[in-house]
Formats: sequence, structure tokens, C-alpha cells
Amino acid sequence: MHKRLLQLGAQPLTPRGDGDDQHYLGVDGGLDPWLETLWFTILSHYPLPKNKEIISSDILPPPSFEVQFLEEDHKVEEEEPEGDGATLVYQEGVVVENRRLTARDHFQDVRHFGFAGIGGEEISYSPGDVMNIRPCNLPDEVQEVINYFGWQDIADRYFNLIPTRDDITVLSRWGKSHTIRKVLTKHLDIFGRPRRYFFELLSFFTTDPQHAEKLKEFASAQGQDELYSYCYKLRRTTFEVLQDFHSAKVPLKYLFDLIPEMRPRSFSISSSPKMYPNQIHLTVAIVKYRTKMKLPRVGVCTKWMAGLSPGDKVSYRISKGTMRLPDSPSTPVIMIGPGTGVAPMRAFLGDRILEGAFDNVLFFGCRNEKKDYLYQEEWEQREREGGVRIFTAFSRDQEDKIYVQHRIEENAELMWEFIERRKGVVLLSGNSKRMPTDVAEALKTVFRTQGRMTEQEAESYLGEMEKRGRFQQECWA
Repeated sequence: MHKRLLQLGAQPLTPRGDGDDQHYLGVDGGLDPWLETLWFTILSHYPLPKNKEIISSDILPPPSFEVQFLEEDHKVEEEEPEGDGATLVYQEGVVVENRRLTARDHFQDVRHFGFAGIGGEEISYSPGDVMNIRPCNLPDEVQEVINYFGWQDIADRYFNLIPTRDDITVLSRWGKSHTIRKVLTKHLDIFGRPRRYFFELLSFFTTDPQHAEKLKEFASAQGQDELYSYCYKLRRTTFEVLQDFHSAKVPLKYLFDLIPEMRPRSFSISSSPKMYPNQIHLTVAIVKYRTKMKLPRVGVCTKWMAGLSPGDKVSYRISKGTMRLPDSPSTPVIMIGPGTGVAPMRAFLGDRILEGAFDNVLFFGCRNEKKDYLYQEEWEQREREGGVRIFTAFSRDQEDKIYVQHRIEENAELMWEFIERRKGVVLLSGNSKRMPTDVAEALKTVFRTQGRMTEQEAESYLGEMEKRGRFQQECWA
């Protein structure tokens, strides 16, 4: 869009700012200095009228909603509309399986989940699609929040949210009437990572001047390194920050400005709809790690998912992923999916096998063959049946670490046969930290050694593959 505006003759007010979501401060790391330049430039071009002034940061902004409690005997419509607006409609599924895939003594807990439609309802999706799940906070943790704020007597009383401005609406998926317990369980991300605005707004409700000063520092551009050390590096949750700044007494009506809505979490579907009709499978690593905090850090969604049992219901919707199989079953497919990156590959492979497409190669990597070789029996059975060739890389089973990129280079001749001579497709999925770059380098090594290419030619060849959809990636941080 920036380039097109320049082509049309637009003159930028200030140089374009680019955010980097891998920055330790997130996009704010690039946004803060850019905003200072932007506001200075705007005010120099368009000064404020004489009778207007910038609202002081010392003034508490009004809440977005007023809270109107209903009478005790008021009848409430229990059924909630499910959706993110006019088009993103959620539906309910039921858990049919929650099974651990990794060894019990392995540090990482990876689960296989199975979901079905309520009452046998038909489920429609394609290989490569994504399941977006709306998580919930756990009941005992929600009760802890209620106790902390002293809301025990009103936690289950129904109330309406009344917007304070015309441009504000209550999200339709929240339903018409609410309780504190319900919004803390289903809607507010109080155990997630706090936003910067959280610290700014919380400073207005403290009775301790030192608390207020520190919160304002965290919210400022100059205090971002401090905020990173205190909050983001240690993965403090919003509720933990509230407990640290215990002098803050938050009015209920400001809770909806203070705490962001809980976002749905997205997972690559790991089942083929042809092989498992009306079922959705997910392969999920339960997020749990340690920082210098005493308590272990856990993921909001996967913590909840780990406790799901057959018969439990989940709210979800299906969206398109970024990878797709080639139209012709005769086109070879090379799948590279270390760790839980193997999830969409399992879906693709199941579909391919049922179509009679057997020119499939899977590169799978993990730490130990006996600990975290996900779906080992299934892969070995598929290989015995001739549906796929498996190349494994167990990085910790020998002194020298071996990863999927090493297996790719070792099988350069096969890779070149499938990629160049037979115009195959390469699919890559997994963690985005180093793996995609290492795999790309391994592919370029194959092109140089087998295709007698220069470094520049190999780079151009890989770029052309990506442009034509013959090299597809779906990686995440």
C-alpha cells in the first residue's frame, strides 16, 4: 500500500515505520520512536485550534461501559450467539479423545485431541485448514480472582453492559446478559500477558504513590526496558501484576477496558476429513516452562485443553490455512514437519494415501526416538504399506545433534528427483525460530550440488518455487 500511494503521487508526512513482532518489546519497540516523530510532524502541519488542547495524561478516561445489575428474579436468556461479528460464526464440538503422545517422563507434554460434532453434526474442512478454539479460564483460578476483588456476593448476579459512546457496542458473542464469573471464565484474558495500556489505566486506581509512579513508568516509552524485565521476560500474567500492585482498587465498570478479550487460539488440523469423517484431530504441545518466577508458566489455552475430558464441549470455527496439496495426485509431495509441525502433514498424508498418491516423503524431527516420536506406530505402518517414505532426525540420541536439514542434505538425490525432474511440492511446518532458515539453506545446498547451481541461482530457484506454490511454509513463533 505504501508503494502504491507513492506511485499515485502521495507525499508521506514522515518516513514509514516498520514494526517487528520478534522485537523483545513486540511492535512497540519500533512504534514508540516512530509515533513521537509522527505527532510532532502532524502538530507542526496542523496545529491545534486556540481553544483546544491535548487531553492531559493525568485525566482518567471515561469507561467504555456502565454496569447495570438486574433484579434477582429477572429471567435471563441463557443461549449466547456464537460469533466474532457478522461472518465469523463459532460452533460447538465435543471432545472424544485427549491422549498424551510423548513419554510420561519426557519434559514436554504433547497431546492428541479428537473432536466430533454435537449430536453427530457434520463437520466440514479440508487438509491444511486451521481449528480456532475459544479457550476458557479454569474455575478455581476464576474463583481466586473473584475472592481477590471481593466480588463473592455479586459474582453470579446478572448485569447488562451499557455503552457510554455511540461508537461502542457489546460484542454479540458475549450475549445479552452477563455475570462476573461468566466474563472472567469465557471472555477476559486475565491470565494472559497485559497490554501496555493496562499499566497506564491501572495507575489511576492505586492509593500508593510509589505504585502509581511505577505503573506510569511501565506505560511510558522510556520505561519499556523496565517493563520488559519486570513483566514480559518473566511472563507475568495480568492477575499477577494486579496482585503485585495490590493498592489498586479497580471499579467493575473499568474491568472491560483494563483486561483485553481472550483471543481464540489457532491449531493446524492433523486429520484428513476423508480418513476420519466428521472428526477433527489436533496435535498440541501443552505450554509449560519455567522462568525466575517461583510458579511455572503455563499457556492459557493449552492449560485448559489439557484438562478436557471426553464429553466436554468446545467452541470453535474452521479457517483456511496457508498450505494446500497439488491438484494432481501424481505430483510428488515432500513434507517437512519437525515436532508438532507434523500436524498438518498427518492431514495431508492421510488425504494423499486415500487418493492413491504414494509419492510422499516425510521428514520428521524430535529429540529422542523413545520420548517424543509423535505417531511413530502410524508412520511405520504407512511406510510398510508403501504410502510414504519416512526420514527421521532424533537430535539427542547421539553425540552430534542431527536435525531435519541434515537428513534433507543426505537425501539430496531423491530431493532433486522429486523437486526438479518431477516438479514436486515441498511443504514445511513447525517452529519459526531457526528451523525454516536452516531448511531453506539445506534445500539450496541440494540445488547447488545436484543442479550445479551457484548460490545466487539456488536462491532464485527457491524463490521461484515459493512464488509458484511449490514451496509452502506454515511456521509459528
